[in-house]
Amino acid sequence: MATKLKEIFFTEDSVNLFAEQILKNFKGFDKVKFLKLVYCQNWKDFELKEKMRHLSISLKSTLPENFEEAVNILIEISPFIKGFEAMTLPDFVEVYGMEHFDLSLKALAIFTKYSSSEFAIRPFLKKDPQKTMEFMSDLAKSKNENQRRFASEGCRPRLPWAMALPDFKKDPTLIFPILEKLKSDESEFVRKSAANNLNDISKDNPDLVLDVCENWYGLSKNTDWIVKHACRSLLKAGNSRALMIFGFEDAKNVIVRNLIFDKKTVQISEEIVFSFQLELQAEKYSKIRLEYGMDFMKANGKLSRKIFQISEKTYEQGTFSITKKHSFVNRTTRKHYLGKHRIAIIVNGEEKTVQDFELVSVN
Repeated sequence: MATKLKEIFFTEDSVNLFAEQILKNFKGFDKVKFLKLVYCQNWKDFELKEKMRHLSISLKSTLPENFEEAVNILIEISPFIKGFEAMTLPDFVEVYGMEHFDLSLKALAIFTKYSSSEFAIRPFLKKDPQKTMEFMSDLAKSKNENQRRFASEGCRPRLPWAMALPDFKKDPTLIFPILEKLKSDESEFVRKSAANNLNDISKDNPDLVLDVCENWYGLSKNTDWIVKHACRSLLKAGNSRALMIFGFEDAKNVIVRNLIFDKKTVQISEEIVFSFQLELQAEKYSKIRLEYGMDFMKANGKLSRKIFQISEKTYEQGTFSITKKHSFVNRTTRKHYLGKHRIAIIVNGEEKTVQDFELVSVN
């Protein structure tokens, strides 16, 4: 069984090292009191983020009452704190720094060089989006790639495990100037964040993202990478504008024949092998995005589709045999439910054929 993150981080050794770094920079630090506060009765039951927050609260009781003094101590130790323990530093600012807006933003920019302030910046974006985004826009020009990534990652409308930004979901206008600065970034770490940000925005404002992507595509290799990654949800949804950006035209001249399964009933832990023929009738070469949709049975008795990519390639006129397999091994990220399932073959966003099979329990 995989070790839980909460058992890898915030160990006795790592918390002790954390306290030792503070003591080196603040001789008045009561390490004994800090550790006593940390190891409260419920400590072992806390999840990862709860442990992080609990450390922040324990710091509040053992660092100077003056916020500026306290945060300057944390700035001094920030290069030496690693892992999730380092996330405690921006978390402290998130909890206690809202009334010290400018100082808190500067501290978060420093902390993110060594960990990430992407979660801690969210309350500041909610309180004063204009001012905070101006600050983030400046960071998008930083020489430090972690700060440039933070400029994008921190304002993602749908950042996983983070405070929601409903105003940014409705109107992402303030985000685009930052992404404009990052569209040709030399760092893949930064480009991935910019692409994920656009992909987030596409869930609520697809046309705005498509406008950006149509303007950016073809500018450079790095920008094209961002555009392709940013459009992944739109491509899976079969959005015609997104498909056209990459040259995937209408699939009316493509026929899918003879979808065949190696079995009609599949046991959990087995895999299904399916094959079909792809027939291209157009006389010119065709760029094809080939996918299959798996309609999974859910706990509520309804089917829910997930799209899986098979290939993207250029085909000439003719008939081509395709074979693919799909595993039904239960994993932590997916539990399978018995009953009818369905596979659909999708060409350039258009469902061409579909067939059912049954998922059954192990004999």
